[in-house]
Formats: sequence, structure tokens, C-alpha cells
Amino acid sequence: MDMRVIPIQLEKPAKSPAWFQTPAGEPRGFIQPHALDELWFHTGTACNLACPFCLEGSKPGDNRLQLLRFEDAKPFIDEALTLGVKQFSFTGGEPFVAKDMVKILDYALQYRPCMVLTNATDPLIKRLKQLKPLLRHANKLHFRVSLDHFDASKHDVGRGAGMFALALQGLRALHDMGFSVSVANQMLAECTPVETEQKFSEVFKFAGLPADLHRVEFPDFHPPGLDVATPQVSANCMVSYQTEDSRRAYMCAFSKMVIKDRGKMRVYACTLVDDDPDYALAETLAESMQVPVSMKHHRCYSCFKYGASCSEM
Repeated sequence: MDMRVIPIQLEKPAKSPAWFQTPAGEPRGFIQPHALDELWFHTGTACNLACPFCLEGSKPGDNRLQLLRFEDAKPFIDEALTLGVKQFSFTGGEPFVAKDMVKILDYALQYRPCMVLTNATDPLIKRLKQLKPLLRHANKLHFRVSLDHFDASKHDVGRGAGMFALALQGLRALHDMGFSVSVANQMLAECTPVETEQKFSEVFKFAGLPADLHRVEFPDFHPPGLDVATPQVSANCMVSYQTEDSRRAYMCAFSKMVIKDRGKMRVYACTLVDDDPDYALAETLAESMQVPVSMKHHRCYSCFKYGASCSEM
């Protein structure tokens, strides 16, 4: 009896025609990855809040993407280190809903700096004592807190009554403990950039924070699964309106995101496209780095138009 093991070559999932062409039949624009400087982990779509505008559609108990466990994250942390990663970053959902979050950070911080995107409300506040020992690591742990608006009432419309004050409480606690912090908000069409900067500075000063606290603004990315009409990004667009340097600055050129989908770990192109299975590139980081990334998602146009990036590197 022939006992030789014949390896089976698994087929990669086929991409939709839109991955390669625009609706007008033009060749699609692509980004060629050149490095793995930053590895993102999606900690799951469960969240303590249910914001109607959430780009992940997160809410309490949501299971579209499952909660990240330590045993899920460790192999990708280890592989990323072999590929020269410079930072680990975490998004959700609310990362501190995941019970292994502090354990994951404790492991990752042994090797590289980390960043966590959080709403800084109850899940984080209840774990502040667990976070304090992480300050012993030589690598920095940075927190970016979501504040949708400088006006508490407008922030609380989407996040719930009292959430603005609670987010500032969590932000102030992190800052006072010695962690690096920043704030993220959506672009406010009703205000000039100067007005927005001034109003947020006043909020920060009142909360006992530095008036010039670093702040990142994002366009409206819309909830997941929507068919949002945006201009199509063709191959011609990428050479006519972009340079080699600007293309290398796209997140998908220097980062990837790992998610847990139906119990299986997958590597996606970036933090903004996990609602489209075409962007599931591979099951390992090394394989994912070989896949050029299509600019077909409507959120890709935000990167094209605004230079939007979730990274703070």
C-alpha cells in the first residue's frame, strides 16, 4: 500500500469581477504592499454601546466578528515580529469587552509599542487597575479615545446620555496614570477647522487635559454593508492623481488587520474593509503581503480623497 502523503493545494477564494474592474470596465486601481509596519487586530464587533453611525455596526452582544482570544492573537504577533512589524494596534467594537485584552497587550508590549482604539467608558474604566502594570514595559501603550463632537449633547445623541462625561473621565484617568492618549472625531461640516480646534481645546482644558492634545479627524465611513455611491478609483486615477510616495502612504501598503470570522482567523487588507469578503487576503501575514489590494471599496475613496488613515505611526 502506498502510504505517501500527497499535499492538497487549497484554492484561494475567488475575487469578484469588481475587484479588477470599475463598473465602466476600466482597470481598477491597486495598492502594492511594501512593508508590514503596523499590524491591527480586530477584537470583535461586540461593544457596550450601539452607535447608529458605527462603521463596524457594533453593539452589545454583536457576533459578526467574534471576540479575540489570546491564543488567536499570539501566532500573528509572533509572525509579525519575523516580518519586521513596528507597532501592534487594536480596534473593535470596544476592545475592553474582550476578556483577554490586557493579557494580549501584556504579551505584545514585550516586543513592540501598541495602540488601542476605545470609547473609554465602562469596559475600560472597570479595568484601569489591570492596565496600570502595563506601564512597566519599555514599549509605549497609547490609547485613542472617540469623541464624536466637542458638544456633549451632540456626542451623547449617538452614544447615549452621559457618555461624553464618561469618555472624558476615562481619557483623564489614562492620562493621569501616565499613558499616551489622543482623540478621534468625525469631520464636523458645520465648523471651520479653526473653530473645531478651539472648541476641542476648551473641552480638554476643562477636563484637566493638555489643550493641544493630539486629535485625528475622519470622514464619515458609513455603517458596514452599505452600497455607498462614490467615484470609482481606476488605475489611471492612481497614476494621474497619486505619486509613488502617496501610494506607499496608504494603510494597505504598510499594514494589515487580523479578524476572527466564524471562528477562523483571517488577514484583511485594512481596518475599514472587513464587511467585504474580497478583502480577506490570506490566512497568514506573509501570504497577505503578496496580494495587491484593490481600491474598489467605497471607503477606499476616502483614503484617495482625504489621505485618511487609522494609523498614528
